[in-house]
Amino acid sequence: MKHLLLLILFVQANNLFAQEDIMTYDKALEFGTLSILVLAIILTFVALITMYKVITSLSKELILLSQGKKEGQQAWKERQEEAESFWSKINQNIFTQAVPIEQEADITFNHEYDGIRELDNNLPPWWLSLFYGSIIFAVVYLFYYHVSGKGDLSITEYNKEMAIAAEQKQAYLASQANTVDENSVVILTSDVDIESGQTTFKTFCIACHGALGEGGVGPNLTDAYWLHGGSIKDIFKTIKYGVPAKGMIAWESQLKPKQIQEVTSYIHTLKGSKPANGKAPQGEIYEEKNEE
Repeated sequence: MKHLLLLILFVQANNLFAQEDIMTYDKALEFGTLSILVLAIILTFVALITMYKVITSLSKELILLSQGKKEGQQAWKERQEEAESFWSKINQNIFTQAVPIEQEADITFNHEYDGIRELDNNLPPWWLSLFYGSIIFAVVYLFYYHVSGKGDLSITEYNKEMAIAAEQKQAYLASQANTVDENSVVILTSDVDIESGQTTFKTFCIACHGALGEGGVGPNLTDAYWLHGGSIKDIFKTIKYGVPAKGMIAWESQLKPKQIQEVTSYIHTLKGSKPANGKAPQGEIYEEKNEE
């Protein structure tokens, strides 16, 4: 019994660790619950067998005590024969349906090989039940999925799961969009993000940097010179925290991290655009790196 429990727990632990990378927390929880349920069923079955043996032993002792040793043994023998007869009927009608040995001559084929003769026994009832049940199941399955069209075929279920996964991915990305900071920011390249960054730039930035980034009160954003660094992380950090000493406010109180990332990516597209009336270079030249 102890070895059985240890084996079940060991298999369960191995399965959980083996599927650690591909199984979500909810599915791991379901798997653990199912394993506990199976274990409980096995333990219940073992307990029932143990109880049956104990009750049988007690019944025998009670019969011997109540009827005397000799009479009790005879009564017990009769009960055992009745029990064996009952289980024999169950075994005969459900599991084997085999012909008794004394009647095997009636079902023996006429041919033999190397002294071996074949018996024409019936197939086990449980096997026939499963066989016919599988045929019925196949007919119902075929009608439900392929004829009536009420059930989803595998490809349909796959497409639905992929659509749900795509929605979950979009929801996850949307929830993670505003967790970006100056250490994790990357350049956005999609048209939607660049257009959104341009809209934000025209709303908040043109007063100091000009409509095309040519500069005004603030520096020119289109040349290679930068006062506070020209990398994507430097620009994001400058917009986020501002430069209070030079009159630039910290935009983190008004813009979400996603918006700052979009503005930063839009400013990155202005480099080298050479607008008319561009302000003179300020700061130090920044050598472009492969930031994408």
